[in-house]
Amino acid sequence: MIVRIMGEGQAKLADSHFAELDALDDELLAEMEAGDEEGFRRTLGSLLDAVRRLGTPLPDDALEPSELILPAPDASLEEVRQMLGDGGLIPG
Repeated sequence: MIVRIMGEGQAKLADSHFAELDALDDELLAEMEAGDEEGFRRTLGSLLDAVRRLGTPLPDDALEPSELILPAPDASLEEVRQMLGDGGLIPG
């Protein structure tokens, strides 16, 4: 799967990593619903770090369709809330 981190670029990840990313997404959603800014920051960082650690960066000039689009590391809780709508970042 191709994942884009806004402001950073894209990475290719094996589908086998979906469960790990989905668990972090569920945690992020719960923290957002609770208004837990500190937990939100920590989990967003963990989610982005997992993509960076598990993925292979694509060249900057690659324009692959992204299956997941994640917010930038400095995105606010409200900005991410608007991105999510009624679900998580990762379609389940």
